[in-house]
Amino acid sequence: MPTQTMSRLKVLISGGGIAGTALAFWLSKIGHDVTVVEWFPSLRTTGLQLDLRGHGIEVIKRMGLEHAFRERGAPEQGLQIVNSAGKRKAFFPANRTGKGLQSFTTDWEIMRGDLCQLLYYHSKDRAKYVFGTSVESFENKDDGVEVKLTNGNTDRYDLLVGADGIGSRTRRMMLGSSKIDEVDKADGFQPLRGVYIAYFTASWPMKEDEEYLATVYTATGRRAIMVRRHKPDKVQVYLICKSDSEKLRNAPKGDVKKEKEALAEIYQGAGWRIEEILKALKDADDFYLEHMGLVKLDSWSRGRVTLLGDAAYCPSASTGMGTTSAIVGAYVLAGEIGRHCKEGVDTKDGLVAALKDYEEKLRPFVHQVQKGISEDSGAWGSMMPSTPFGISVMNFLMGVVALLRLNIFGQWFLKEDIKWDLPKYEEILRK
Repeated sequence: MPTQTMSRLKVLISGGGIAGTALAFWLSKIGHDVTVVEWFPSLRTTGLQLDLRGHGIEVIKRMGLEHAFRERGAPEQGLQIVNSAGKRKAFFPANRTGKGLQSFTTDWEIMRGDLCQLLYYHSKDRAKYVFGTSVESFENKDDGVEVKLTNGNTDRYDLLVGADGIGSRTRRMMLGSSKIDEVDKADGFQPLRGVYIAYFTASWPMKEDEEYLATVYTATGRRAIMVRRHKPDKVQVYLICKSDSEKLRNAPKGDVKKEKEALAEIYQGAGWRIEEILKALKDADDFYLEHMGLVKLDSWSRGRVTLLGDAAYCPSASTGMGTTSAIVGAYVLAGEIGRHCKEGVDTKDGLVAALKDYEEKLRPFVHQVQKGISEDSGAWGSMMPSTPFGISVMNFLMGVVALLRLNIFGQWFLKEDIKWDLPKYEEILRK
């Protein structure tokens, strides 16, 4: 039987977000035939603020996109903690030194839509993007994977990559789940029990002398509010709570009206600027609610199908490492494909080796990012104050920490300090 050569792999990426566009950048750069399908009718340029940390910063530099990233960076200067009267109790500035761990606000802040546009712009002339469709089904074959799209088109690919987020349909199909449109523990999703985060933007004109800051307020009953200023007339609002509300738990996923009603009920009487926030919540047209959790799988690949980013190893928003994990994962997957899938190497053998090493190389990184994240740990475990006294003590301690210039977020809460060496793939860097 003649040996198949791999002058050009035919790859389908499901998902046009950060992970999918980053992988398209690398694979198309080394000459592979790459198609990205995205269910949304156009490139999704909405979404809130993201950041890069540690190894993710180095990958962006290796992509040659540092300058372009900086041009699009969000202007946030730091994070302040306030009490119910709006009085500042602690302030943590961004670390602009280029040394050490980042603080809560990094030196690499960007809006999700701007990062998507950046990666899309630098890959669209080499990769094909198809919007308004997604993967309906697929079947692994010995010589490829046969994929049917929701638009009715069917084609065969050498590799299918699921980069379709925490609720990945590709993951559920790969695992043979009977609940293709639902997320549950059977498909690798491990929820943080009762922990929810809602996102939306609001029109709040900037006040005189106001700075571009993230502002955090903690209310009783394990409720928190964060407002981040990114434009003179716009802020991002985050509502984070740990609640056993049946109304919230039973609200159908994506039923925005019921989700908003449940959150409004939970946040009634929370204090600070809650009335303004609840009005903005009611009017928001970009609202999104997420049940926080992790994705953990025994294997990220089956046959000619593999997973990337949140679809494979979502670390939860509490780690601050979701974007970095996606960017690093795309680099490692592309690097291993570049290393193993060369001219003269059997297509199947090359992919088997690449997917095996993708997992072996990246798992130690992912393990450290996800380590210790559970429903009983961190801010949503026993250390989260729920009484006025507990909140006052927490705010006082935060003030002391800020006064001593201790990087409490970088050192204790976020997961940037990973002991892992980023591989150097000459196969994808030299072209």
